[in-house]
Amino acid sequence: MIYQELTHNVIGLCMEIHSALGPGLLESAYQECLFYKLEQNGLYVQKQKPMPVIYEEVKLDCGYRIDLLIEDKIILEIKSVEILHDVHLAQILTYLKLGNYKLGLLLNFNVAHLRDGLKRVINT
Repeated sequence: MIYQELTHNVIGLCMEIHSALGPGLLESAYQECLFYKLEQNGLYVQKQKPMPVIYEEVKLDCGYRIDLLIEDKIILEIKSVEILHDVHLAQILTYLKLGNYKLGLLLNFNVAHLRDGLKRVINT
């Protein structure tokens, strides 16, 4: 599945979950629902995938974890905050760089309309 089609499907499922649950829940609730729904739709999904930091020749397990990794291609970083800040964007950019992934979706479920809480992030 190519990135555009995969992204379209994932965003559609995110919107479906947001429409059903609305804003105000914990990130973990949205993550579990998304994990279930993505798998139900036949996608390979890893939840809380460890993201080590490699410094010089040392691989350091610092406790960083990707919320959801879909088809080993797209990172989903899930938030439920009043507003997204630069630090949230920096977080997903770092995950993209460390894992050598090309595309991430930063999703803030604590909004009235999910389109207002969605950022597509590309690793250049």
